[in-house]
Amino acid sequence: TLQSVSVPRAGRGRPRNRPARLICDRAYDAQWLREQLAARGIELICPHRRGRKVQLQDGRPLRRYRKRWKIERTFAHLGNYRRLLIRHERLLPLYQAFFHLGCLLLTLKRF
Repeated sequence: TLQSVSVPRAGRGRPRNRPARLICDRAYDAQWLREQLAARGIELICPHRRGRKVQLQDGRPLRRYRKRWKIERTFAHLGNYRRLLIRHERLLPLYQAFFHLGCLLLTLKRF
C-alpha cells in the first residue's frame, strides 16, 4: 500500500512517505482516483481508457510508463518461485523476507 512506501531523499532528512508519481496501467484511469492522489500531491501516470471524453495527458508523461515493462518482467520472474506465487506465510515479515530472498536470487542470476 502507499502507506508502507518510503522514498529515500537525495540529501539528508527523513524519507518521503509518498512517491512523487504513481505509474499504473489503464485499469486505474478514473477521475476520482486522480483527484484523490492530486490532493495528496501524487501525480498519476497511466494511459487513458478507451472512450474517455476528456484527455488529461498529452503523451509526455507516458514516456515514464514505457519503462514499466521492467517492473512487470521482474514480477513475472518472481512468480517462478512457488513460495512467493502461492503465499503460504501468514505473517507479513516472513513473506517480505522470502520476497527479498527472491529478489536477491534474481539479481545473482543476472551476474
